[in-house]
Amino acid sequence: MEKSIREINEKIKRGEVVVLTASEMKELIEEEGVKEAFKKVDVVTTGTFGAMCSSGAFINIGHADPPIRITEAWLDDVYAYAGMAAVDLYIGATQVSESDKDFGGAHVIEKLIKGEKVHLKAINPGTDCYPRKELETWIDKNTINQAYLYNPRNC
Repeated sequence: MEKSIREINEKIKRGEVVVLTASEMKELIEEEGVKEAFKKVDVVTTGTFGAMCSSGAFINIGHADPPIRITEAWLDDVYAYAGMAAVDLYIGATQVSESDKDFGGAHVIEKLIKGEKVHLKAINPGTDCYPRKELETWIDKNTINQAYLYNPRNC
């Protein structure tokens, strides 16, 4: 038995569509079997409100004086990728803190969105154009140049 998108959309319009979460569907299958569950259910949701893989934020912190080309960085002890440009960082939402397994990139992003301060530690071997080797400071959404949220695998 197949259900077309057209059929499901018609049931949505009539207010008759049956929608279950993935957990609810699993329970129904255990109770009634796959065939019966499939007959009863039109849509199974699998979304999450939590941070997902690939989600994160690109952050441009702006140039320091003297300038630094960041090669490694941590925001509140969460590693942030720094291989794109001198002061651009990418913090993955699922990246875990090096000191607290219950804290990670999504927490850092949330703090920035709320306007809270985040501790930045950055290092660089030093070059002629970017002589600064270390930077430790506090940043927030008002002191950074730009920040973009990315959720490439979310709907």
